[in-house]
Amino acid sequence: MQGIFLENNTLGIRNDIPVPEPDFGEALIRVRTAGICSTDLELVRGYYPYRGVLGHEFVGEVVHSPDDSSWEGIRVVGEINAVCGKCENCLAGRKTHCDNRTVLGIKDRSGAFAEFLTLPLDNLLRVPDNMPDERAVFVEPLAAALEILEQVPIKSGDRVIVVGAGRLGQLVAQTIALTGCTLSVVARHESQRRLLETRGIPVMDETNLPHRNFDIAVDTTGSPGGFAVARNALRPRGTLVIKSTYAGALQVDFSSIVVDEITVIGSRCGPFLPALDLLAGEKVDTSSLISGRYPITNGLLAFEHAARSGVFKILLSQN
Repeated sequence: MQGIFLENNTLGIRNDIPVPEPDFGEALIRVRTAGICSTDLELVRGYYPYRGVLGHEFVGEVVHSPDDSSWEGIRVVGEINAVCGKCENCLAGRKTHCDNRTVLGIKDRSGAFAEFLTLPLDNLLRVPDNMPDERAVFVEPLAAALEILEQVPIKSGDRVIVVGAGRLGQLVAQTIALTGCTLSVVARHESQRRLLETRGIPVMDETNLPHRNFDIAVDTTGSPGGFAVARNALRPRGTLVIKSTYAGALQVDFSSIVVDEITVIGSRCGPFLPALDLLAGEKVDTSSLISGRYPITNGLLAFEHAARSGVFKILLSQN
């Protein structure tokens, strides 16, 4: 099959990639639409030593399910962590931290930037018939945004700052805004500001951000500068949510974190079903976050576009 393949931090379009074989309890899925996210770009830059087909945001159709044919022909999205169900983390309910997990397009499992992928049936959720692919493909990143609300109780009186208003930052801002808290977002680009303002979400400039004023700060930038802005915005005993991966080492003044008694929370994958429900109820805007569409054959151009400053979601399809 054809796909976008990463090897030695170099992308290429290959036509000789073997079609993955579904293991027991898995399904073979034909990819309809997939999205490029910041993690894909960071993998190309070398943040994790992955070799294979990239991509983990997708909507597809089950074409073969050897253990349950009732799934065949169903349009689905899928949670990206395939787990063993037997290790200590799985048995304790921490399945996304399974000791033996594979992760779609990230760790030991061929990803979504190809014609086909495989995932366990337990990972799959049916997409409502009236939901277009261009909306359903946002389930995975929206789930990641919702994970913050799973980890941190945010209430109406809280002062929250989100640093970064790119692909993920926009979704984080929209989901946190649903809590009724006092929310502000640090956005560098005019296109980012416009989208937030159309949703009634206040925008701030990092140069005049109130110091030590916020109860909760969320860094979505993946940059040392963004981390510093989020950290400096927090009041003592505030909560810092790191909603990003960082390429290379991040230098942190842990003395100030100890003195101010800051709670630091790493945040990764999130709940798919609530994300699907939010999209079905049109509670979150995704159409304005699509910056371009490309066929897989033009995948290298798509990655170049996605890497430009201020660009939101780039979608890939088979035609």
